[in-house]
Amino acid sequence: MDGKRAGWKDRLALAGLRLASLPYALALRLRALGYAAGLIPSHRLPRPVISVGNVTLGGTGKTPTVAWLASYLIGRGKRVAVLSRGYGGSAEGELRIVSDGNNLLVGPEEAGDEPCLLARKVPGLMVVTGADRYRAGLLALKELNPDVFILDDGFQHLKLKRDLNLLLLDCRRPFGNDRVLPAGYLREPKSAIGRADLVLFTRCQPESAPQLANLATPACRSLHRLNGCAPLKGGEPLAFSDLKGERCMAFAGIADPAGFFDSLEKEGVQLVTTLAFSDHICYGDAEIAAVLRLKKASRSAFMVTTEKDAVKLAPFMDQLGTVYVARLDLELLDAPLLQEMLERICAA
Repeated sequence: MDGKRAGWKDRLALAGLRLASLPYALALRLRALGYAAGLIPSHRLPRPVISVGNVTLGGTGKTPTVAWLASYLIGRGKRVAVLSRGYGGSAEGELRIVSDGNNLLVGPEEAGDEPCLLARKVPGLMVVTGADRYRAGLLALKELNPDVFILDDGFQHLKLKRDLNLLLLDCRRPFGNDRVLPAGYLREPKSAIGRADLVLFTRCQPESAPQLANLATPACRSLHRLNGCAPLKGGEPLAFSDLKGERCMAFAGIADPAGFFDSLEKEGVQLVTTLAFSDHICYGDAEIAAVLRLKKASRSAFMVTTEKDAVKLAPFMDQLGTVYVARLDLELLDAPLLQEMLERICAA
């Protein structure tokens, strides 16, 4: 799909995938039209809903964005509940109150890594999971009484109406190869961008601007920045400069592990080896054994991983030894536009 292989067999396979993508794209267009025309029912919660989502496969930085939004709204005195599917957990799709804003009630094995990460990362944040986000919202209203909902990975979840629809696009490659599944990385045709109230470009460089022709939707830019690290077992945060001079191994089970490893090296961390697992990996004895073998073979003094991985490593802390958790934060480069929209939500 990326054009890295161009033999006749590759071209033939891609031609077949492109044919298969036509009915898929048509079905998605008809589905969106059905919701827009009211032919397929959608529901509204009695509190404002902010949706965060994307149109491509892979990570565009939804979790740091949700964390930033939640922190901003909580800072304005609002009770905030995130509605998530709970992808990767054993109870995926089932209704669960993961956090009541004070206590984590369900672990990552059941709820999934991202809901637990959000609950731990943002003090006071309530998190509810469920495949039907409208029912999850009703449960939150009954048990938690939030002022605002954030719909995590909600761009395609048209069953729930939203008051602010944020679409995240990776600044480096907004639409992948510009083709819809299964011939490309798009979850739905690019025309879906018209449903967004605001496009938030992620992983931008401060000196550059995305070049997208005919983008009528308002847009702003952001970047992801590693903001130091902390010991997995707990303790005072450290700057990456404190880790210089020591051999380091990094491992991650996220959508873009290569991007994480590159960011560590840019911070001056001396990576001697890396290990990438599949996204939402469920760590068990086999995975931990692989990590420890590579650490020993590389003679690494310590290891670094992501916040998303860290929430699943508690049972193995004694085995792993010294592990640091890199903190990933969102930094807005064009903050006023999004803040103005959020202030309208707060006023409502």
